[in-house]
Amino acid sequence: YYYSCVGVEEHHAVDIDLYHCPNCAILHGPSLMKKRRNWHRHDYTELDDGSKPVQAGTRTFVKQLRARSFPSADEVILKMHGSQLTQRYLEKHGFDVPIMVPKLDGLGLRLPPPTFSVLDVERYVGGDKVIDVIDVARQADSKMKLHNYIKYFTNPDRPKVLNVISLEFSDTKMSELVEVPDIARKLSWVENYWPDDSVFPKPFVQKYCLMGVQDSYTDFHIDFGGTSVWYHVLWGEKIFYLIKPTDENLALYESWSSSITQSEVYFGDKVDKCYKCVVKQGHTLFVPTGWIHAVLTSQDCMAFGGNFLHNLNIGMQLRCYEMEKRLKTPDLFKFPFFEAICWFVAKNLLETLKELREDGFQPPSYLVQGVKALLTALKLWMKKELVTEHAFEIPDNIRPGHLIKELSKVIRSVEEENSKLVKTQGILGVCPTSRSSHETTSPHHSRRRVRKLRDHATKTPSNLDILELHTREVLKRLEMSPWEEASINSKLNGRFNKPFQPSSTVPDWRTKDNDLRLLLSNGRIIRDERHPFTDRSLYTADSEDEDDRTRSKKTTVKVEDQPSGSEGEGNTDAQKPLN
Repeated sequence: YYYSCVGVEEHHAVDIDLYHCPNCAILHGPSLMKKRRNWHRHDYTELDDGSKPVQAGTRTFVKQLRARSFPSADEVILKMHGSQLTQRYLEKHGFDVPIMVPKLDGLGLRLPPPTFSVLDVERYVGGDKVIDVIDVARQADSKMKLHNYIKYFTNPDRPKVLNVISLEFSDTKMSELVEVPDIARKLSWVENYWPDDSVFPKPFVQKYCLMGVQDSYTDFHIDFGGTSVWYHVLWGEKIFYLIKPTDENLALYESWSSSITQSEVYFGDKVDKCYKCVVKQGHTLFVPTGWIHAVLTSQDCMAFGGNFLHNLNIGMQLRCYEMEKRLKTPDLFKFPFFEAICWFVAKNLLETLKELREDGFQPPSYLVQGVKALLTALKLWMKKELVTEHAFEIPDNIRPGHLIKELSKVIRSVEEENSKLVKTQGILGVCPTSRSSHETTSPHHSRRRVRKLRDHATKTPSNLDILELHTREVLKRLEMSPWEEASINSKLNGRFNKPFQPSSTVPDWRTKDNDLRLLLSNGRIIRDERHPFTDRSLYTADSEDEDDRTRSKKTTVKVEDQPSGSEGEGNTDAQKPLN
């Protein structure tokens, strides 16, 4: 039978030895339950002969965990004010260690008041919502209606320890009560790069409500996709056991995770150091990419949290994702459409790198290293023997081969430029700088920009160059006498080796200085005495559109030439059209 059809909770069904339906219960009494024979094994019916080790999450395990001593997390974590935790700070110093913020001020984090209860959660989310619940003593997942969990939570007599850690509420009314920290929103790949028109559903992983009763325990894990995570304890207390993601520790973690005796081995004992971090009411903890952690709820607790991918640790994020695949992690416990978002990010970062190079800035090293790691992953996913496995998550509007080629080209250029800079630095002592979100320039960049402009001046001018000089010349005209104007025109014409006549479309009767032909106020045209022209030679082949053609057919106005600023100079050129 389905549990719901016979009125039995899924987590409760495993305790039934012999089920009695309502009719039989009248004659034979209630269902017969399994007998408990131990307090240290996931299967509590096993005989307690002392031969089997303690398993994670059981009552005995939690009791032993509380009695253990650990080095304090104060040795590794950073404590700071919310206003100090900025994108600029993390770009400069990296996001490699956990960060504790004792107060809400300056974080941009908005939450319900500490008086917000589990009953309020039910009111805002809806009691019929089916949620994932963890039976801590068995470390097993089951489904339950939120209403039934709240009923369990508010009952002082709790036969089991049940924990809720995956209630994502972005699509509920409770979402309006919570704003994620500014730093999580600014760094988030989903917020910055996920397109609104994507065929893939947008991943909702930014707003979780965690409700745990005392002695709830989550064993050591790395958050899905190597996401970073923020936790805020609204009331109660949680204890985090933190392990650095060193190469050695990650290798040990993968080996431990794939072991059949995983639940019998406390992973904290296998590594050099496991730090204890107590997160009290009102505290916010940020855990960076790849940190291995376990969590004990030391007293009844409600917390809010969220996960986010970002540019600061791309290599580690991809490393965690590949590890998940090797461990055959079920899709339910992986970041939704992780590969799709990697393609979106790659496309955006390609544009970012191009813009930085065009502006004469050196990309920050974390970004270059991140894009290189991303490029390696994309190439791997596109290999012939693997492409069918990964093709599903390639977005329709992305040409993977072209994108990989372009990224490779840009990275190659950046690295070549960096190697040149290192040589220059050795000879001239020039210290190059990179541009973060707050741009800075170096002497090298200034010289390169000047050189760019100098080189550019020798080339044939583009339409934009001519337009810019035209604009500058017109602005000067409004402030200078006619003889000064003539001299400027002469210089400009000489520079371009072409007649440059910004006022060539203006009739003689309009040559008087400061006589405005178009006057606007507050965005509205007050006076418009402009004269349109239709000399088709003034259109460039690549810029004329249908509207231009239609307009040129309707209007015919003669274009009158004005004499050039320098008599007798370039008269033959003066007859050529200005493209």
